Amino acid sequence: MKTLLRLILYGLAALLLASAVLVFCAVGDTPDVALKWIMKPADIVRAKKILHEGSKTKPDAIATLELSHADLNLAANYLLNRYSKSAVHISIKENKLKFIVTATLPENRLGKYINITFRLGNEDNAALPSLTKFKAGKLLLPSKLAAFIINQVIEHSSLKDYFILATHPIQAINISDDKITITYHPNREALVKARNLLAHGGESTISNAVNPYQQTLADVIKRHDPKWRLSLAELLKPLFALAYQRSTPETAIEENKQVIFTINDYVNKEGMLALPGHILDTTTVRRTSTFLYKRIDLAQHFIATAAITASANGQLAQMMGEEKELSDAKTGSGFSFIDLAADKAGTRFGETATQSPESARQLQKSMSEITHYRDFMPDPTDLPEHMSEAEFKKRYSSINSGIYKRTIKDIDTRIAKLPIYN
Repeated sequence: MKTLLRLILYGLAALLLASAVLVFCAVGDTPDVALKWIMKPADIVRAKKILHEGSKTKPDAIATLELSHADLNLAANYLLNRYSKSAVHISIKENKLKFIVTATLPENRLGKYINITFRLGNEDNAALPSLTKFKAGKLLLPSKLAAFIINQVIEHSSLKDYFILATHPIQAINISDDKITITYHPNREALVKARNLLAHGGESTISNAVNPYQQTLADVIKRHDPKWRLSLAELLKPLFALAYQRSTPETAIEENKQVIFTINDYVNKEGMLALPGHILDTTTVRRTSTFLYKRIDLAQHFIATAAITASANGQLAQMMGEEKELSDAKTGSGFSFIDLAADKAGTRFGETATQSPESARQLQKSMSEITHYRDFMPDPTDLPEHMSEAEFKKRYSSINSGIYKRTIKDIDTRIAKLPIYN
């Protein structure tokens, strides 16, 4: 037993040492890739289109996506620069992908940049590529050791869920001389996990310690009379009014995301625990459920889908909502067009909040002047719900039938009639 424990400790020590060596050797004051590329608006539109292409595939259907050398560089640089000033150069040679990555580091004594170079290739005709070469700065590491360290970092960090979400549907990646072809197969289970992760995983560019929207949210809850239902409008109106005061055209989209993420965390995630302790006195303020049309689930659907749309894209959010209802028809509470209407309205809300600086600012102004939740969510309570799979098939056949599409069109029309979305 002691020998086994000693071996485990030696293994952990070796892993930590290897990780430290990797980081130390990769850090320096000179970038391997110049950080001069500024993405034009057209580049950003193209990058988003590439990244969202996979969401068009229906669950349990197999699809392929072809990406050129230019597409790969555009999408990769867009992703990297969402988090820090970074650059990546991807080249294709001899059926292998070569990545040269430079990221800017926070102020430290080791250096300004971290530089990593690696290659991916389909070894022994494998369906998925593996790491064939890895350099941390100038240090060349054995590819298997580097792959092991990277996997351990992902496995024991917050990256794990996102990594699984991104890679699980991929069945094969073929690398040719001028492009890569990705074959992927999303399933319903993956969509449910994606919905939960994206809805609760909004990234904040405002520190929790100084998030003014959390303070405003806490103030609203403290003032609310617990004898009455808490309307989602009571949360959205003051937070968007604050966003309208704080924002410039350049920051409006990010401020809107923070409003949506803050409210979604309260409504769907942790309730009072979503608010920092120094803001919230839990001895005087209790958890209060949020409603739309006297229903908690509608508020949850609306704001969760808005959060998914703000952090990912509307097409993905709508598909997730539809698939959840089909799943509920089989094993849950039944298919609900009422829930689906809340999903679709939330998608439209999230799109309007983040579509452009002009749209973001206009929504802030409109939401600061609302008088009721009917201003952003049409009444769906006359729509069918609680349909089992057998009843759904009897009444609507499938989601491709004419009667189903007419019902969806009716929901879309109700949402489009609201002035806030015009």
